[in-house]
Amino acid sequence: MTEETKYTEENIRSLDWKEHIRMRPGMYIGKLGDGSSADDGIYILLKEVLDNSIDEYVMGAGKTIDVSIQGQKVIVRDYGRGIPLGKVVDVVSKMNTGGKYDSKAFKKSVGLNGVGTKAVNALSGFFRVESTREGKSASAEFEKGELKNEEFLEETSRRKGTKVSFIPDETIFKNYKYRAEYVEKMLKNYVYLNTGLTITFNGEKFYSEEGLKDLLSESINEEDRLFPIIHLRGDDIEVAITYSKAQYSEEYHSFVNGQHTTQGGTHQSAFREAIVKTVREFFGKNYEASDIRKSIVSAISIKVMEPVFESQTKTKLGSTDMGGNLPTVRTYILDFVKRQLDNYLHRNPETADKIQRKILQAEKERKDLSGIRKLAKERAKKASLHNKKLRDCRIHLGDVKKERNLESTLFITEGDSASGSITKSRDVNTQAVFSLKGKPLNSYGLTKKIVYENEEFNLLQAALNIEDSMEDLRYNNIVIATDADVDGMHIRLLLITFFLQFFPELIKEGHLYILQTPLFRVRNKKETIYCYSETEKRNAIEKLSGKQEITRFKGLGEISPDEFKHFIGEDIRLDPVMLDKETGIEDLLSFYMGKNTSHRQEFIIENLKVELDIIEEN
Repeated sequence: MTEETKYTEENIRSLDWKEHIRMRPGMYIGKLGDGSSADDGIYILLKEVLDNSIDEYVMGAGKTIDVSIQGQKVIVRDYGRGIPLGKVVDVVSKMNTGGKYDSKAFKKSVGLNGVGTKAVNALSGFFRVESTREGKSASAEFEKGELKNEEFLEETSRRKGTKVSFIPDETIFKNYKYRAEYVEKMLKNYVYLNTGLTITFNGEKFYSEEGLKDLLSESINEEDRLFPIIHLRGDDIEVAITYSKAQYSEEYHSFVNGQHTTQGGTHQSAFREAIVKTVREFFGKNYEASDIRKSIVSAISIKVMEPVFESQTKTKLGSTDMGGNLPTVRTYILDFVKRQLDNYLHRNPETADKIQRKILQAEKERKDLSGIRKLAKERAKKASLHNKKLRDCRIHLGDVKKERNLESTLFITEGDSASGSITKSRDVNTQAVFSLKGKPLNSYGLTKKIVYENEEFNLLQAALNIEDSMEDLRYNNIVIATDADVDGMHIRLLLITFFLQFFPELIKEGHLYILQTPLFRVRNKKETIYCYSETEKRNAIEKLSGKQEITRFKGLGEISPDEFKHFIGEDIRLDPVMLDKETGIEDLLSFYMGKNTSHRQEFIIENLKVELDIIEEN
């Protein structure tokens, strides 16, 4: 019989603020990641610092914010009021300390009360904060949250404001790098939501005069819009609405107090409801909600007193009240949209006519597809029961509607051997595998009907749960995992075509990736190095002494599960699929899957920013 474990006062310990953050970083910044995803922790660190600078601008202090990222070092400089000099250390190192507890100083704050910069400090190998006000300055330097140096200057010519510099801790964020595309998107959202604010990023200026109208202009190419963007503004609310000619499902960009709520919340639900209610009343027809919202591309921003979010990273609003003497979030949005959108449609009958025709077209397509959709759902349900195509992860088993986890990943792969390797080596808690049977159909130019008639597409859509809305997306990361050869590249292109044709917002919102797997293994008796390119192979050969064994992986199935677990675990390499904002989806698809030309590969790489390696066999 084993000795009973003692439970005494010695077993009880209290973690200080930095220990708790470093031990449980996910509680404060979501997932860690290497920077290949827009919601990776290194971007949350940047956002937390920026939020404080934005709050200064909102309070009327400072019209410019300078951001610099050189390698792994980040610098954010604002020209606001500056942190009170005697509190510089406390503000970045003592929990529940900050000016946002004083509603007079920060009325509708973006930053997280008392936590944001503390998390950045604790999770940074180097962190420096400097505040200047009234001709004086104070600074403090930290390492992993530990104060290393503190200085005061009684006299300085520096402009007032706050400057924060940090380098994320490499022991927590492995092999990371900042991607300029993600940083630029974040900064653009800030200027769209704060008209008149200028943000510079490595010398490039971002500025917006028309707010959410500019955001939609960036999101959807003019040729893809059904009509000019409807732009409505109120005291604490702003919306922008149009419809897409090219996509089928709904697309929403929602914000609360400047925070991008990527998973929606009470305000987005109320906005969707308000559009349906207003359109029904305007036309005097009880149209189906899905027909009204089909192909909509829109944005909403509201300001709420002391908002409540459903997670630390503030991606979903939970508040039901606007705060103060204002009504509920739902009532406020319903009243605003009903009044303003109704007025707009009366003043712009041409736009109203286009909306109605779009609704009637959606209604016809829905009725034409009703029988096919019913059969397709039954087939998908049976397939799920027999688990033929989808090997799900535990966080989803038994609950199709469960809210997606930031770590949840679906690998789409082809062939039994490749699927088998990934399935055996994956993290069963968060990683799922969808197995393709051969090459998928080229969906370019086809209608949504094919999604239900084609077994592969029907089951893939069912697995992702994206038939009606992106809000229901079950996996945060969708990863195409194919061989690094011509056939594998072709499968990638066919899958990307499918998503572009029917679910482009899935790409726009940064959910689609290409899995990079090693092409070579170089090893001697002491060490093994996996190489993702010819250059890495040459470096490995030079590094390893003695007799070496060099293996060329021709397919994913040749990589053993024991080895594969490294390539889809901590050391996973993902290339995000991104759309070029200058190119319309329809134009992109026609060139993308049209006849082969000498410029085609160059065009695809430029517009999708995916490194597609074609390995020629000798």
